[in-house]
Amino acid sequence: MLILTRKKGQSLYINDNICITVREVGSDSVRLAIDAPREVKILREELAEAMKSNKEAADQQNVDLSALKDAFIPRG
Repeated sequence: MLILTRKKGQSLYINDNICITVREVGSDSVRLAIDAPREVKILREELAEAMKSNKEAADQQNVDLSALKDAFIPRG
């Protein structure tokens, strides 16, 4: 992990196409501006974790579709 110190208005670059600029510094938060190509996926940590948890839960589901169908579609 790389740890850098930046002040308001200062930037850092990742490769040649991603620029992160410090916009505001508060008592318990920092506002960042990220300039990156549209194809670069940028997610807040809590959203990335939620997506991972949802995918893991979906992968663990082993639903018997025929039993589910029988529960909702009466035979006749």
